[in-house]
Amino acid sequence: MLDAPESVSLIERSRPGRFAAMLGRLLNLGYRVTGHHRYDDFRLERVGGLPILVLPSVANPKLLRTGAFFSSQLDERVIHAGSSVLDLGTGSGICALVASRLAGRVIGTDVNPNAIRCAQINALMSGMNARIEFRCGDLFAPVAGERFDLVLFNPPFLIGKPRDERDAAWRSPDLAERFARGLADHLSPHGVALLMLSSYGDASTAFEEQLAIRGYEVDLFARRRYLNETLSILRIVPAQE
Repeated sequence: MLDAPESVSLIERSRPGRFAAMLGRLLNLGYRVTGHHRYDDFRLERVGGLPILVLPSVANPKLLRTGAFFSSQLDERVIHAGSSVLDLGTGSGICALVASRLAGRVIGTDVNPNAIRCAQINALMSGMNARIEFRCGDLFAPVAGERFDLVLFNPPFLIGKPRDERDAAWRSPDLAERFARGLADHLSPHGVALLMLSSYGDASTAFEEQLAIRGYEVDLFARRRYLNETLSILRIVPAQE
């Protein structure tokens, strides 16, 4: 087995010890006071000027922050007019919706059938349903043999076996390895990928290690710090031969 070359991590780590635990309890209390702890219920949010309906078992892009931050970074820097975009783990569809403003072709995939229904509803509400196709399936399986100019992925941040469809948005036993192994086969000759990682959880290190093993060029595209978490978007291109 190949060893990953030594490199400096681009992911900031979580605050350790009592501070993180106390902060987590305070945030949980705040969510309960405001009613936000019921994020696994039907909710209507507004993200980037778009109405987003969140169905049960689908990650809330505003409350959990990752979808809102990721979609806010999708502009002319990475999406060119007429380009093709793949949004892996589309969830509510927010990144696919924002990408469709510029791209010529957008496909969103998700292993959770509820997420696909949710994304389709949101595309209809925003009048973008004719510009986006949503497919249900695991990782690259729904787009076998297809290539894209841009691949987006907001993956689970925990390593482990998911308990149910909702939990599949939080944890997976091997997504880092499978993503790194399959990515190059789904990028066009000059294609790039944007990968959302977090200081929360243990999967971010695995993603960095697997990408390094396969020789991808990785740099920091965007970062946002919160009190209890740092979100980082990595820009990835296959190794140049």
